[in-house]
Amino acid sequence: MQVGSIGYARFIPERYFCWAPYDEHTYYTISVKINGQLLSEQDIKKRYHYQAVGWEPRAIDNVFSLIRQYETRNRIEDHAEVQVIYRTNGHDEKVWSFSKK
Repeated sequence: MQVGSIGYARFIPERYFCWAPYDEHTYYTISVKINGQLLSEQDIKKRYHYQAVGWEPRAIDNVFSLIRQYETRNRIEDHAEVQVIYRTNGHDEKVWSFSKK
């Protein structure tokens, strides 16, 4: 049962909580618009308690999860539009978006 759980955990988005070594290295940039106005890097850091531009040694899903949790639980009236541009392990750049309109 334990081996099965470990195998399962390696393939879910929340795998950054697994005991296995970090096997992903992602550079990312978070941009946020609130009611159409772009936030500064400092404002983004205050909002999510996380760097707006940085390096994530765990799965990038960790960053997505932090943003999604904040946006679904806080400031419902502010019409946030979030975009994360990221590159994992040197692969092509990707974009993740979250909108609360």
